[in-house]
Amino acid sequence: MKVPSFDTAIIGAGIIGLATGMKLVQANPGINAVVIEKEDRIALHQTGHNSGVIHSGIYYRPNSLKARLCVSGARELVSFCRNHQVDHEICGKVVVAANEDQLPALDELYRRGRANQVPGLRMLDSIEVRKFEPYVRCVRGLLVSSTGIVDYTDVAKAYGNVFEKAGGKIFKGRKVLRITRESGGLRIATTGGDIFSRSLINCAGLYSDHVARSAGFAPPCAIIPFRGEYYRIKPQRGYLVKNLVYPVPDPAFPFLGVHFTRMIDRRIEAGPNAVLAFAREGYSRTRINFGELTEILFYPGFRRMAARYWKSGLAEMSRSFSRRLFSKSLRELIPEVCENDLAPGGAGVRAQAVSPDGRLLDDFVILRDERMVHVLNAPSPAATSSLAIAAHIVENAAGVV
Repeated sequence: MKVPSFDTAIIGAGIIGLATGMKLVQANPGINAVVIEKEDRIALHQTGHNSGVIHSGIYYRPNSLKARLCVSGARELVSFCRNHQVDHEICGKVVVAANEDQLPALDELYRRGRANQVPGLRMLDSIEVRKFEPYVRCVRGLLVSSTGIVDYTDVAKAYGNVFEKAGGKIFKGRKVLRITRESGGLRIATTGGDIFSRSLINCAGLYSDHVARSAGFAPPCAIIPFRGEYYRIKPQRGYLVKNLVYPVPDPAFPFLGVHFTRMIDRRIEAGPNAVLAFAREGYSRTRINFGELTEILFYPGFRRMAARYWKSGLAEMSRSFSRRLFSKSLRELIPEVCENDLAPGGAGVRAQAVSPDGRLLDDFVILRDERMVHVLNAPSPAATSSLAIAAHIVENAAGVV
């Protein structure tokens, strides 16, 4: 049986893999490219469990890859949605300081946003905040009017449609088993048969480090899965939130804290927390993959991270098991929210890269190897930044692809 051959193979049909495929065929007309996906449909994992926020870029260290790609990516994403009839809305959000102690961190967000050239930033006093979110109580807020909402599964599908119309192929239901180097390229063994490709782009998300190692590349970090659990505000209490309400985040963590998000379908989500998942695709507390959990526990970086942040981790875990504690956190933003307002919501798993010394890597990590590019850390705001990340990947792949 003849092995199908391609110029470039992209592993992972999440939003980054599909955006990369689309950018690749647009930059190289006539290229023979394939996206390989282990599931039977696209955008099933991080993309399909996304909160749907079009981020603005206020959180990220100026001149970091995240800052640059988020701001430019958000502009390009909104333009793409307009041109391809993907439902979206620029509704704005407020980031609020619940007490005086949080004001310096809020001022730092404003400074970062200005440095990153985020449009539509404005500091508000407590009375002005209530004009935008009547039920919020705070000492001050930051209005970020360029923030929006979208369904990222719809975005990913649109990327895939453009990719396929330009001649790209998407192979579904093919889990990558191993990658071996051969003369002139790479042989990719999958559950659906072998594939040969001159080059490879690894956008495997939660399994990106596994794929990198299977290709003979030694990643400088490992993926640790963190589950983010959501509640939904019951429809009869949806009036408590008009758009998006965020707390001032803890600067020690790359997580944004529990917040309120109006979804594109008008539902209001509250969350997420951030707890260790016991499987890379562990969307519930009862989902355990003992092999993956053992790998996590024996990774030196995880143990060092746990020793450093165990108190915060314990607090997140407690909130995971207690609706009362979860609602208490939400009342710091909107005091009228009560435990009975919360209905079970969904959950997502964040692929968080952790270094061997226990650092939670904050910036995107995209590394090049012979005939390969590996995307090893692309958490939030990767969906917002997807087109800019894809352009960056394609640029890095010059000479590889």
